[in-house]
Amino acid sequence: MFVMELTYTAPVESVEEQMDAHIAWLDGYYAAGVFLASGRKVPRDGGVILAGGVSRAEIERIAADDPFTVAGVCAYTITEFIATKTSADLSTVRENPVT
Repeated sequence: MFVMELTYTAPVESVEEQMDAHIAWLDGYYAAGVFLASGRKVPRDGGVILAGGVSRAEIERIAADDPFTVAGVCAYTITEFIATKTSADLSTVRENPVT
């Protein structure tokens, strides 16, 4: 599973110009079952996406294709983790670590 943290690198007004395209991009990955949750950070200086079911290389490609990234208004930090405990709602993404 991945925590995709994005930080705005441009004024919020520039981010807003890309918002419709970013939302369409999000919707595509929700439909594909890759994105599990997303939203704005508080204060509003970026956002967070929880994703799963793909490789590190794939998640990096996905982040690079975000319209925010393409427009140069954000930068991503991607953290991979093993979700060994989850709520019942997220049980399908629970992982067993390899020992």
